[in-house]
Amino acid sequence: MLKVKVKAKDIRFSIPVPYGVLNLVSLIITSKRITRLINKAIEKDGSKFIFPEIERKDLKPLMQGLSKYSGVILVDTKLKDGTEVEVRL
Repeated sequence: MLKVKVKAKDIRFSIPVPYGVLNLVSLIITSKRITRLINKAIEKDGSKFIFPEIERKDLKPLMQGLSKYSGVILVDTKLKDGTEVEVRL
């Protein structure tokens, strides 16, 4: 489970993200139809950026690695205003 913890001005909250949700998001991102819709929206905005097509087989090792290394801290940031953000597998 991916956990995002945020502490801002004495308020703490944690957002757990189950691996099933991450797998669902990866299925959506790798969809050719979704990629085409994203690129059409970007073209309407006038930007020259193109959202790349991602193959599901390329994301599979990443998803397996996420579950293998659970507990690893990916991001640990403290800002000058006292906001802290931690992203942990």
